[in-house]
Amino acid sequence: MESCCIYRASPVHRLSPFINPVVSKNRDFSAHNDTSILVANYSSMRALLTTRAIPLLLFMVLFFAPAQAAEDKEPTIEDIIITTSSTDLLLFATVKNCFTDVMLEGVRNGIPLTFRFTILLDKTRSRWFDISLVEETINHTMSYDAVKETYQIDFSEKNRPEITRSQEKAKQLMAELSGLKVIARSKLIPDAPYALQVKATLVENTLPLGIHYVLPFTSLWNFETDWRTIEFRY
Repeated sequence: MESCCIYRASPVHRLSPFINPVVSKNRDFSAHNDTSILVANYSSMRALLTTRAIPLLLFMVLFFAPAQAAEDKEPTIEDIIITTSSTDLLLFATVKNCFTDVMLEGVRNGIPLTFRFTILLDKTRSRWFDISLVEETINHTMSYDAVKETYQIDFSEKNRPEITRSQEKAKQLMAELSGLKVIARSKLIPDAPYALQVKATLVENTLPLGIHYVLPFTSLWNFETDWRTIEFRY
C-alpha cells in the first residue's frame, strides 16, 4: 500500500492512499548566536567548589552571560509531514533554530542536552468535546565522549542510540522526528476529522550537586516552541 501524508492547511486535507506525499516546506532559519560564554567542565567546577572560589566563578558567569540579540530567531517546528505505513500513522518534523554555540560547548564539556517532543492526537468534534487519542512525550538526548571524540544520541522511541563523530549529524538527529509511530491505522475512522499537535522543549537535565547554583546553564539554554497544529481527515 502506498503511503500518504498531509500538512496543516485550509481547507482540511484528507488522507488518501492514492496521492503522493505533500511536504510542508517553510523558510529554513539557521541557528544563530553572536555571543560566547565560558563553559567549565565538571572536573574544573568541582575543583573550584572545593577551593571555595564560588564568588569568582559567579562573577565569570554574570560577566560572560550573553544577552539575547533582538535579531535571533526563535526555535520553531517546521517541515511537518504526516503519512502512513501499512499499519501506522507516522510523523516527521524538524526543530529549527534550536542550537547555540553555548549549548554545543556545554555538551563537549560533559553536560548532556535533551530535547523533549510532546505529541497530541485528538478526534475533533464540532459540537462536543474532542476525544483524546494520543498524548506522548519523546526525548532525544545528546552526550559527548571526549576520549573517543564521538557524539551519542539516545532516543526514547528507539532501542539503540546513534553514535557519530560529526557534530552536524548529531544536531540533525537531535532535532528530527523521523517516522515516529503515532497511532495504529486500525484505531482511526475513515473520513473522520483529527487534529495533531506537536511542540518541542529543552529539558533541564540533572547535574551534579551544587552545579545548578553555581553555573545555571539551563537558564541560558531554555526554550519551548509554539504548538504546531495539523488538521486532517483520515
